[in-house]
Amino acid sequence: MAESLNIPGVESHAHAHEHHDAHHDHHETFLTKYIFSQDHKMIAKQFLVTSIFMAFVAFIMSLFFRLQLAWPNQPFEIMDIFLGKWSDNGILDPNFYLSLVTMHGTIMVFFVLTAGLTGTYANLLIPYQLGVRDMVSPFMNMLSFWFFAVSTIIMLVSIFVESGPASSGWTIYPPLSALPQAIPGSGLGMTLWLVSMALFIISSLLGALNYVATVINCRTKGMKMTRMPLTVWTFMTAAILGILSFPVLLAAALLLIFDRSFGTAFFLSDIFISGQALEQTGGSPVLFQHLFWFLGHPEVYIVLLPALGIASEIIATMSRKPIFGYRAMIASVLAIAFLSFIVWGHHMFVTGMDPFLGSVFTFTTLLIAIPSAIKAFNYITTLWKGNVILSPGMLFAIGIVSMFISGGLTGIILGDSALDINVHHTYFVVAHFHLVMGVAALFGIIAGVYHWFPKLYGRMMNNKLGYVHFWITIISAYGVFWPMHYLGLAGVPRRYYSNTAFPMFDSLQDINVLITIFVIIGGTAQLIFLYNFIYSIFKGPKAPQNPWRATTLEWTTPVEHIHGNWPGEIPEVHRWPYDYSVPGADEDFIPQNVPLSEKEKAENTHH
Repeated sequence: MAESLNIPGVESHAHAHEHHDAHHDHHETFLTKYIFSQDHKMIAKQFLVTSIFMAFVAFIMSLFFRLQLAWPNQPFEIMDIFLGKWSDNGILDPNFYLSLVTMHGTIMVFFVLTAGLTGTYANLLIPYQLGVRDMVSPFMNMLSFWFFAVSTIIMLVSIFVESGPASSGWTIYPPLSALPQAIPGSGLGMTLWLVSMALFIISSLLGALNYVATVINCRTKGMKMTRMPLTVWTFMTAAILGILSFPVLLAAALLLIFDRSFGTAFFLSDIFISGQALEQTGGSPVLFQHLFWFLGHPEVYIVLLPALGIASEIIATMSRKPIFGYRAMIASVLAIAFLSFIVWGHHMFVTGMDPFLGSVFTFTTLLIAIPSAIKAFNYITTLWKGNVILSPGMLFAIGIVSMFISGGLTGIILGDSALDINVHHTYFVVAHFHLVMGVAALFGIIAGVYHWFPKLYGRMMNNKLGYVHFWITIISAYGVFWPMHYLGLAGVPRRYYSNTAFPMFDSLQDINVLITIFVIIGGTAQLIFLYNFIYSIFKGPKAPQNPWRATTLEWTTPVEHIHGNWPGEIPEVHRWPYDYSVPGADEDFIPQNVPLSEKEKAENTHH
């Protein structure tokens, strides 16, 4: 397929396009280069910087509600300074507590993990690693970022509306989200949330269509599907998941807007407000849960698969070994993607679902353990007896695998309906999904920054600061989420502003204090990363062309960014992306564009 796509006209058109760009370089204004850029490398940076900013916003929110959980009813001056009317003499307003939890979850899942991973790395690496001059549609790519940017602005604006931001949890279950009069956070803030998410979904779909079309149609000569790096496989799979599942959330959001504003009753049924029966009846809030989790579960893998792809790439490069079981890795990615569509019911075991249906969802959920285990074992086997180079990127990549395993094990408990019912509304669930999805994906973003920083900015980051950042971050991450499992097993409910009304939880309050201390330490460590990131952009040592001695095509492009990626011909691919430590080779890596030697041709081992 790749060979058949090298149509002479297309190639010459690409060259013409490139010369055209080179010719017009001096006309590029600040606006066209940095703001409304159509260059995939600049768009990747735009996504990255926006999501790093949003990550800090979400962290500050978590800090406020963690202070409340650790020291309930204790006044903090910082609350008055930052939260204004939402703080009563330094004590957090209970309504605003739920808003903070809602906005923290929304921003992290969508604006940091989804956009930060896929938006940044799919944009940066798909054209680079496949030997393409740019995405299929650079204009659509630019639109994808700008829909995301507008969506981000609306989400941030919703924090400042008078009645408060959305506060029905990041899952926005009706009736709280469907009745503007239900609670303060059901008003304008909720409407803005829905508008923001609609724009976010449009952005995601524009991006995903672009990624899939580029992978299928635009690979360079010799780049067969089985020679693509695992990163590209995971980006393409995540994009397909997004194309199939995000429209369902869009439909749910639109129906919710109808219920809120136009008197329909898709999700409303037999509700009394202040003793008055609601006119709209006949809907079902459980229907919304089905629609939401039909996106919500694939979303876990839209976030997680790119992080695992980044881990594959970095672990193979830094172990100086071919990735173990390349085809098994691809098969497991595709199996996880398929299974992720038939497990959404495990979020709904406590909705009164038919126990037989529950057992079906339990079965499909536990099946996901098989491809997940294949991935975990393949990472461990790749590391085994490798010449491991522990760069900061490599440490975070190993951290991804660590979080994936430790967080995934508790998924076996939550995937079993009989066990899940006992811990569903407790901190056990919070601990599980933060480890397996939240921290693992966040580590994916950070590992990618350390590893591809030379490609993004042409400079190197400071390794020593990277090591300090890693160790404080991973210890803090486990320090925050490991103890939450014990809180959950003891029955401490999630989403509660304070547990002081329940004397049986008094003895567990010290655990909440410990968790909050780790949150503060871990959050402070991210300032080290931020300093390293910003300082290195301007003052870091200049990067060599291939600092990690890696085999994939992005390291064959010049350090200085040019429109079109390669100054001359696009390299042709002759081998798979993991030719590390090949017996008899001069170097311990052979880039993909190096032709086969006579000996290799005879042995025919080039995949």
